[in-house]
Amino acid sequence: MTAHNSATLPASIAVKGVGGRGTLLASLGVIAFSLTFPSTAWGLESFGPWSLVALRSVLAAALAGAFLLGRRVPLPGREHWAGLAVVAAGVVVGFPLLTTLALTTSTTSHAAVVVGLLPLTTAALSALRTGARPSRRFWAAALAGAAVVLGFTVAQSGGSLSAGDAYLFAALLVCAAGYTEGGRLAKVLPGWQVVGWALVLCLPLSLAGSALGLAYEPVHLTAHGLAGLVWAAAGSTFLGLYVWYRGMAEIGAPRASQLQLAQPLLTLVWSVALLGERLSPAAPVAACAVLVCIAVTQRVK
Repeated sequence: MTAHNSATLPASIAVKGVGGRGTLLASLGVIAFSLTFPSTAWGLESFGPWSLVALRSVLAAALAGAFLLGRRVPLPGREHWAGLAVVAAGVVVGFPLLTTLALTTSTTSHAAVVVGLLPLTTAALSALRTGARPSRRFWAAALAGAAVVLGFTVAQSGGSLSAGDAYLFAALLVCAAGYTEGGRLAKVLPGWQVVGWALVLCLPLSLAGSALGLAYEPVHLTAHGLAGLVWAAAGSTFLGLYVWYRGMAEIGAPRASQLQLAQPLLTLVWSVALLGERLSPAAPVAACAVLVCIAVTQRVK
C-alpha cells in the first residue's frame, strides 16, 4: 500500500499542477481579450474598420513570424494546415473583422451582450468536434453563468438591440470554431506555434487588406488610436491567443471556455476606466455570481 501511494502521489500532484497552470494561462488570455473591444474603440478613432483589422493582423503576424524564425520552427505537417486555416479564418480574420464592424454602430457594453454567449458556443462546437460529453452539472453551471452575463449586460445597454447584432452573432460562430480547432491543434503543436502559423497564413491577405483599406478609408492619427492598434495586435491577437491556446490545451476547451464568462464583466470595467462609460452598482453582485458558476464548471467534467 505504501509503495503504491508513493508511486502515484507525484503523478497526482503533477496533474493538479498542470491543471492549475492551464487555468492561469487561459485566465490571462481572458484578461487580454477583455481589452479587445475598448482597444478597438480607440483604434477606430484613427482608422477605418477594414484598415484597423488588416493592420492589426499584419503587426501580429510580424511578431509571430519573428518568433518562428528566431526559434527556427519547421513548417507544420500537411495534416495540420486545414486546421490552421480554420483558426485563421475564425480567430485572425473573422472575429476581429465582424466585431470591429459591429463596434462602428454598437457600444462596447452592447457588444458584450452577445460575446457573453461565446463560452457556450465554444463548448457546444467543441463537443461536436471532439466527441466530448460534459456532465449535466457542467452544462447547468455554464447556462447559469451565461444567463447572469446576458442579464447583466442587457441591463447595462438598456435592453436595446443594435444594428450590429448580425455581425456579433456571426462573430460568435466563427470565433468558437477557431477556438475549438486551435485547442485541438495545441495538443500536438505548441500553442504559440498554432497562433503564429495562423497569423502568418493570413499575412498575404492582411497586407492586401491594409493597402486597400488605407487607400479608401481616412486616417486621423491619435495617441488613443495608435495605442488601440498596438494592443489589439500585440496584446489581444498575439499574446492573448498564445496563452489562451496553451491553457486550453491543458484543461480542455469546454472548461477553458467557461472562464470567458468573466470577459464581458471585465470589458465593462475597462470601458469605465478607458472609455468613460458608467458601470451599474449591480456589477459586484453579477461578478460574484459569475465567479461561482466558473468555480462549478472548473470542478466538474
